[in-house]
Amino acid sequence: MISNETPSTKPNPDSETALNTRSNQDRSSYYQNKHNLSDKITTPWGITVILSSFALMIGAIYLAFTFQNDFEQLNLERMNSVWGLTFMAIAAGLFAFKASFFVYMLYRYFKYKAIPSVTDNELPTCTVIVPAYNESKQVYDTLMSLADSDFPEQKLQLISIDDGSKDDTWKWMQAAKKRLGDRLEIYQQPSNQGKRHALYRGFNLGTGDVYVTVDSDSIVKTDTLRKLVSPFVIDAQCGAVAGNIRVLNNKKAMLPRMLDVSFVLSFEFVRSAESTLKSVLCTPGALAAYRSTAVHNCLQDWINQTFMGQPSDIGEDRAMTNMILKQGKHVLFQRNAVAYTNVPEQYRGLYKMFIRWGRSNVRENIEMSKYVFTNFREGAKSGTRLLFLSQSFKIIMSYPFVLFMLFFVITHPVLFFSSTLVSILILSSFSVVFYSNRYEIKEAIWAYSYSILYTFGLFWITPYAIATASRRGWLTRGLAEKR
Repeated sequence: MISNETPSTKPNPDSETALNTRSNQDRSSYYQNKHNLSDKITTPWGITVILSSFALMIGAIYLAFTFQNDFEQLNLERMNSVWGLTFMAIAAGLFAFKASFFVYMLYRYFKYKAIPSVTDNELPTCTVIVPAYNESKQVYDTLMSLADSDFPEQKLQLISIDDGSKDDTWKWMQAAKKRLGDRLEIYQQPSNQGKRHALYRGFNLGTGDVYVTVDSDSIVKTDTLRKLVSPFVIDAQCGAVAGNIRVLNNKKAMLPRMLDVSFVLSFEFVRSAESTLKSVLCTPGALAAYRSTAVHNCLQDWINQTFMGQPSDIGEDRAMTNMILKQGKHVLFQRNAVAYTNVPEQYRGLYKMFIRWGRSNVRENIEMSKYVFTNFREGAKSGTRLLFLSQSFKIIMSYPFVLFMLFFVITHPVLFFSSTLVSILILSSFSVVFYSNRYEIKEAIWAYSYSILYTFGLFWITPYAIATASRRGWLTRGLAEKR
């Protein structure tokens, strides 16, 4: 049952005061990205984490030199055993593949160019769908940012669907409706059925040539929508477009600060390279666009998708992307179409989010394997296949990697930690340089801390996701998980 009571600690969304609480200027602060960097870095915990990260890596370099003879002895032991030689051969082969793949992606990145916005007359009609569950006031801010878009009103249909929220989300949607009038359509699901079903309802209600999906905890820039949908005008074969996602709550805690650097690499480097191959593997739920005909070509398969006999209620974005790629359509990335979204601020929420993503990757890689080596589209397909192989190797090698890591920790703990930290220092420097070139070096240094956290605190995610790939559940959408 939908609660009609608004928590006393929050303003009443029905009041005019609440409706005017956030002015256009206030809302713009969400997505102008004019952060006070000194506030982000100079907090006591922030300084402690950054200094600890560097201290660990500097200490690792010292240990590497101190135990140089031990490293040499370990290598000799490997060279004198069949298992050692086999391991080194496999490791060398994987390293060669990963290094070659990185160079290839770097080459593709430099070929990438975002498509500029087309004119108002050229813009297609657009339906924006915002599913919401236990989002409270944030859904109001999301809808207001979309309404402020520099997009012709007569071409824009805005739909928001409350997926059986247990908090005051519906009241805030009603407040947005009161503010926006006929520009906004709001609907309630009879019960919580999951994001996929809320989107399905939106797809069936939508009348636009292009569907845009936006998470209810995301804020878009004023020019985001027009830039996001412009590729559909330029490329007749474009079936889907991924937006560029940045972190909205990156002033509140350390994890969002780390994830912001990770997101920039994941989107602005990886998806830029994938886009030149017309094969972005995942259009993010926070901001994505789909050609309506491509959606309806696979809509029934998508809503009825199962895995190991269980209905799929996660990974709806990756599944839709996969099904559109399978149709032979192009999937592109628009770096200039930006949305800011909230991410977990605590370790528990972070690993649950990664588990959900990991399970989706396992499932969709299996599905992708069924068509990627067929003649699924006209033109070049080798790049798409290479992207698939890279993801597959990452999944397949997760168990051997963890077993080797545990063995190395037990047999040579000092050598393991020192070599691992030195590797982090070297490999993470690319993230730091990349982010610094795009934004600010003061934020970029969080890449080192994030890599340490991921290596030692999240290494188990992929093996666990593989072992539990058939499990259902969103994991991070309950009231207890809300910020």
